[in-house]
Amino acid sequence: MKLLWRLSREAIRYKTLYVFAILSTLCLTLVNLAAPRALSAMTGIVSRGMEDSSMVLIGRLTVALIALYLLRVVFRFLSNYLAHKAAWYLVGDLRTKTYDKLERMHLGYFHDKQTGDLMSRIVNDTRDFELLYAHIIPETITNVVTFLGVLTVLLLINWKLALITCAPIPLILISGLIFSKKVRPFFRISQKRMGEFSGKLQDNLSGLHEIQSFGREEYETGRVDEKNFAHVKAMLQALKISAIFHPSVEFISSLGTILVVAFGGYLALHESLSVEDIVSFVLYLSLFYMPITGLANLLESMQQSLAGAERVLTVLDAPVEIADKPGAKPLEKVEGDIVFDHVSFSYDEESPVLEDISFHCESGKMLALVGPTGVGKTTLTQLISRFYEPTSGRILIDGVDLQDATIESLRRNIAPVLQDTFLFNGTVAENIGYAAPDATMEDIENAARAANIHEDIMAMPDGYETQVGERGTRLSGGQKQRVAIARAILRRSPIIILDEATASVDVETEQQIQKAIASIAGKRTVIAIAHRLSTIRSADQILVIEEGRVTESGTHDELVALGGSYARMNRIQSDAATQAGII
Repeated sequence: MKLLWRLSREAIRYKTLYVFAILSTLCLTLVNLAAPRALSAMTGIVSRGMEDSSMVLIGRLTVALIALYLLRVVFRFLSNYLAHKAAWYLVGDLRTKTYDKLERMHLGYFHDKQTGDLMSRIVNDTRDFELLYAHIIPETITNVVTFLGVLTVLLLINWKLALITCAPIPLILISGLIFSKKVRPFFRISQKRMGEFSGKLQDNLSGLHEIQSFGREEYETGRVDEKNFAHVKAMLQALKISAIFHPSVEFISSLGTILVVAFGGYLALHESLSVEDIVSFVLYLSLFYMPITGLANLLESMQQSLAGAERVLTVLDAPVEIADKPGAKPLEKVEGDIVFDHVSFSYDEESPVLEDISFHCESGKMLALVGPTGVGKTTLTQLISRFYEPTSGRILIDGVDLQDATIESLRRNIAPVLQDTFLFNGTVAENIGYAAPDATMEDIENAARAANIHEDIMAMPDGYETQVGERGTRLSGGQKQRVAIARAILRRSPIIILDEATASVDVETEQQIQKAIASIAGKRTVIAIAHRLSTIRSADQILVIEEGRVTESGTHDELVALGGSYARMNRIQSDAATQAGII
């Protein structure tokens, strides 16, 4: 009951549609209960003997039956379509809401999550809400009311009768062919839209770091919402035709029942049993077993629906661990002065990642982080953007504790360039301009020139309009890195984070990237992680991190003279370069 109550809070937005759908369902049930009475009355007239007045009365009852069956078509359509419309709009809202919630979760939330599973929750599990609100709830109401009504009527009947009403099969087959031809194209469109929606979801979930870093959450939520409701509208078009078809088949079947009773009544004249009671009981008996069977099926469906709903609500109800605290203020006119004051961090109590990190990087300076893989260098930079929160200690930008600043303003002032560069499936220009939606083409080209990628772009088949492919597969690793640097430059953020920007490129490309880095050095605060020490020789300060601690600090020359870990790394790389004939 708690789960059902929680689900009702999500569906309350469409209460008007649900109210009319339920009222239509109740009216449909009353029509279903009234029709057998009219049929039994008609057959009773026939069984008592035909007179001139009898034909008039039978004619009136026939018209009344046709009207009842037409009303059943109307109420079935309203009940079916309105419930589906409310349910599918609810599914659409929940998909957008679930995606938006995932988009705002801290990165630690995704450490034990699979992208495919999250996509399944958004795409497939939310669909179970449609099953619940468009099928299970309306059909449960119908079955309960029908069962109670038929039970009351059957208690008033004293003996059993048998009669089978047959529907004209050819008309049903013809209507089925028409239905298939009409609805199939809409289902194809719906499946296509679902494919586009799933593709966009995977694209965005894979690029979540970039979306959060560049503050494009609302923009991407809008794009996902657009793809999402394109599928919803296509599905509703198909369901509209289905809502017309199914009650039409019932109407045709009912016409068969009328014909059997009207033209077969004389067969009961020689029987000792009342034809009226025979027809009445058989018709009501069929209605009596339907809700019982239906409730059993609905119970199984409800379990499936609630299981999917629980998976969705697990995401919607998950706490957002990194959020603006009350009273947080936006950072204004950031210069880029960064201070770590005895900062420690761990994912859990047993596995510390960073311990007692302290340093000061002045604005406009370049700070480099070096050390073995897995010692917490990337985690340190992610603490600056508040993708994680320190376990202890403080991080300050321009003297302001990050806990006192809004997340949006903080990330607006930081531009990342990651080792595993993510590019969206679009043009080169769109990827460079992603960080600055209002940038002109001239701004994009200037950023590309500063990143030493302009000439490469102009050599591409369509220049800046060249499609990069999913995750930038049509570009080389060096080209992707320089596009990412251009994107960061275009944003004009006072702080730039370079995470292994030259780790996967050749020497020539590394030199081009070094030129790009040199173009921003002195103008912005640069935090660079590097394994290739040649990239950070000119850094104003180099921190050597080992086992989560800063073990050495100084300039390149100072650390080489110190003769410690940095000097050893520098010697190894220099010897390797000499043997390879590079220097």
